[in-house]
Amino acid sequence: MIRVLLVDDQPLLRSGFRALLDVEDDIEVVAEAADGREGVALAKEHLPDIALIDIQMPVVDGIEATRRIAADPALSGVHVVILTNYGLDEYVFNALRAGAAGFLVKDIEPEDFLHAVRVAARGDALLAPSITRKLIDRYVTQPPRTGTGKGLKELTNREREAVALVAQGLSNDEIADRMVISPLTAKTHVNRAMTKLHARDRAQLVVLAYESGLVVPG
Repeated sequence: MIRVLLVDDQPLLRSGFRALLDVEDDIEVVAEAADGREGVALAKEHLPDIALIDIQMPVVDGIEATRRIAADPALSGVHVVILTNYGLDEYVFNALRAGAAGFLVKDIEPEDFLHAVRVAARGDALLAPSITRKLIDRYVTQPPRTGTGKGLKELTNREREAVALVAQGLSNDEIADRMVISPLTAKTHVNRAMTKLHARDRAQLVVLAYESGLVVPG
């Protein structure tokens, strides 16, 4: 059962998302919150698999709520998915940097929404290749951020290769094909790289790969 926390200041939207989720046999909405502070508290109380968090809310916004959840070791199993009206913008980049596993635009089709929840519950990033391309473009004009490459020297050559492929938007199966290894070995390389780079999930690993200079756009 996938346990979901809904955090949005618009009751009608929360009701709509709950109506979609509650009819699924493998998904359960465990709590709802109207602002980020309440959302973080409920995340600690219920330990959901997924926290669907609106990016702009009163009291505590979605970015700060994401940062607080990502910083709490007790909430390491909570995958934050940001909800936004605006698509890929500066708020979303900041949320990904804060530790979000991905994001969804609120006008998403119902079947795509349900698929996305299941993808996030598996621990996969909600970053399609087109979104990864936009992430790359975002960092083309920026030099590597100071201090983001401290863990790079700890990566093995195979881990570096795996990270580079993650940054291209490849799945574990696709990485395995490219590196001529098993999917389990590919997953191991990615997970070890995430641990060494202190990346919460694959989405943050993509951001770190470009910010650190490990992967060069183009």
